[in-house]
Amino acid sequence: MSSATVAKAPAEQPAPGRRRVSLPVLLLIIAGVLVLTSVVRMITGADGITSTGQMSTALKLAVPIGLAGLGGLWAERAGVVNIGLEGMLILGTWFGAWAGFQWGPWVGVLFGIVGGALGGLLHAIVTITFNVNHIVSGVALNILALGATRYLATFAFEGEEGGTSKQSPPVESLGNFSVPGLSDWLQDLNDKHWFLVSDLAGLIGGLITDLSPLTVVAVAMVPLSWWILWRTSFGLRLRSCGENPIAAESLGVNVYKYKYLAVVISGGLAGLGGAFLSLVASNIYLEGQTGGRGYIGLAAMIFGNWMPGGLALGAGLFGYTDSLKLRGGGTNVHALLLLIAILLVIGAVYLVWRKKYVPAVITAAVSALMFLWYGLTDEVPNQVVTATPYVVTLLVLSLSAQRLRMPKADGMPYRKGQGK
Repeated sequence: MSSATVAKAPAEQPAPGRRRVSLPVLLLIIAGVLVLTSVVRMITGADGITSTGQMSTALKLAVPIGLAGLGGLWAERAGVVNIGLEGMLILGTWFGAWAGFQWGPWVGVLFGIVGGALGGLLHAIVTITFNVNHIVSGVALNILALGATRYLATFAFEGEEGGTSKQSPPVESLGNFSVPGLSDWLQDLNDKHWFLVSDLAGLIGGLITDLSPLTVVAVAMVPLSWWILWRTSFGLRLRSCGENPIAAESLGVNVYKYKYLAVVISGGLAGLGGAFLSLVASNIYLEGQTGGRGYIGLAAMIFGNWMPGGLALGAGLFGYTDSLKLRGGGTNVHALLLLIAILLVIGAVYLVWRKKYVPAVITAAVSALMFLWYGLTDEVPNQVVTATPYVVTLLVLSLSAQRLRMPKADGMPYRKGQGK
């Protein structure tokens, strides 16, 4: 099939009643949220919510979530639901640490990718060749990965110096770097706590300070995936398998081949996220280290409407809320209550403008409760801080669920020869 033939397929259209958010509007929304955040910081005195350290930690925590979400994007754009991302992430952590402490961290990275890709290959065989339900296969893979790594850790790590049946010996660091001159200048600017300027300095400084080389590689995967999937004939064929595999086959696309490639790449990306956890985030493998990040990555993919840019925004949001546990959690989350309350007021006004009065009243009531919570307390309990990333995941999914457009044949059964 020629790429020209496929290119005649109708472009994706917004669902009825749905407005596509253009890039300028999206940038305006982000700028508005940043200004509001700066206002909240000035009112509450919680300077940590936009500090360089907070942003740097958020980026570090967003990377495995983003890579898992990117893995989900590749699989689901080819029509295969990948609930097994958590299992592939677990395989990446174990293989990364196992190879890393024996042959060095970069070999660990490669083995982490291979470990995740093996999980992807298994998922592909079960779902594509044997046509097993994708959800069942994904759940089974998560359980299998957890059990297999627990079993293998006993033989590989127990008896080694610093290793036990639940953790690996320490792995050599990949190293960190900052942009010379610019990082220090932005840090100084951030420390002055000026309105908006210091917040921007903290945001940009967090992206270029104390970086691992693997972080740079992971961030580069986002535009690279977009370019491959939306700007090459390979990506066009792959996405056609997720939209209408029967029509794609009738035009000469080898649907099985593209689905297999997509799911194996999906596993490799999730495995890279797992390797990041065991080689960069903590330089050690720990049982239960992934902490459900595979599922949060799946949520980030859905939040991003199956697009790389939206996915990256979702991963950043979840990474930021996750980082609150590590840096000034109670105080910072308390300040964010005020930000959420203000955003809800804006949302209520917007709903009134759209003449949706019942949702507007509910939103205003929730906003009032948030104001009350903020006004009557000085700090939120640690339990709330710990649960914040998961609560945000649920809220984001519930609020964005009505404005999503998934690939039309995502999760649909397909047998070779249906398009001939």
